[in-house]
Amino acid sequence: VQLVESGGGLVQAGGSLRLSCAASGSFFSIKVMDWYRQAPGKQRELVATISSDSTTNYADSVKGRFTISRDNAKNTVYLQMNSLKPEDTAVYYCRVTAAQAMGLTSLSWGQGTQVTVSS
Repeated sequence: VQLVESGGGLVQAGGSLRLSCAASGSFFSIKVMDWYRQAPGKQRELVATISSDSTTNYADSVKGRFTISRDNAKNTVYLQMNSLKPEDTAVYYCRVTAAQAMGLTSLSWGQGTQVTVSS
């Protein structure tokens, strides 16, 4: 599974950005889609997750500000980020869990997209 991310950039505090991550390649179906982020000097952390039935979960730090969604027809996951804060500055990665042949699953990561929030 190949993942292509887009939508990062530089924004002022209080602004918004929308990240996209499109999956392609060989798989039966996409199960879980996640967004992670990694700030300089910090460990990668889970930001939001959406399951195949569109159940969502968020890190406490982004609840009420970020919204994860998916378009199954396009095999794409989105992260709408509002009310951005300087502490949201990080490289954002999407991760996809896909169903493969013989009951196996695959785990794939995107290349990352930089989000910088200025104060």
